[in-house]
Amino acid sequence: MVCLLAGLGWAQVGWARTNDNGGDARAIIQAAVKAELAADDSDHTRWRYRDLQKELNNSVSIVVQTGHGSVKRLISRGGQPLNAEEAKAEDARVQEFIHDQGKMAKQRKDGAQDDKSARELTKMLPDAFVWRIESDDGEKVTLHFEPNPRFDPPNMQARVLGTMAGKLVVDKKQHRIETISGKLLEDVTIGWGLLGRLHQGGTFRVERREIAPGLWQITETHVHIEGKVLFFKNIGQEQDEVQSDFTLVPEGTTLEQAAEMSKPAK
Repeated sequence: MVCLLAGLGWAQVGWARTNDNGGDARAIIQAAVKAELAADDSDHTRWRYRDLQKELNNSVSIVVQTGHGSVKRLISRGGQPLNAEEAKAEDARVQEFIHDQGKMAKQRKDGAQDDKSARELTKMLPDAFVWRIESDDGEKVTLHFEPNPRFDPPNMQARVLGTMAGKLVVDKKQHRIETISGKLLEDVTIGWGLLGRLHQGGTFRVERREIAPGLWQITETHVHIEGKVLFFKNIGQEQDEVQSDFTLVPEGTTLEQAAEMSKPAK
């Protein structure tokens, strides 16, 4: 995502002109949110990358993004590459997937909904929490956040967000969010507890890095939240995902080309 606010100095957003730590922190997170939303609007790059899911027996996949959808190919599990039979079955699955219009449409719809939710939650950050500066090394500033008692969450996702406390690290030069981590301070009930409950102590951490000049991507996601929903069905969310080896995908790449690009190097 190209940062459109590269020329925006920290003093211009006002935080350097006040002795109020809370005011400083709020101005910083407001500038970071503004930069993230602007970058989201302007970035149309797509990537090929390696995706490691530790919670799935250290499964490694190659993901290739295109304008038509993404192709994800499993290449190893438990530290071992797929054998010939497994690789053949995975290739058949990939081919079936990219030629199934229904599955591709669902992937695009789900992705658009995820992007919309992420954007809405990002907008809520300044108001959902009380912020203060924890440290500043000149290049990065670490903010501490805790629930804002005056925040009125508009939906369940915002309710969960608003019961967390944690830290957020901002790159000062580009105003981009590098790390956000938090912990549930209390149980979150759904339907007065009759429909579900997320347990106190659940944690998450998301790491983002600049993988090319002005272009940032999520490189790590760690979620450990437990709970029950709909008559005691477990909804525990255990995710430890690491993304690496990013390379740009040429504009106009087809799904068939992406399927070939997703194959591991021989």
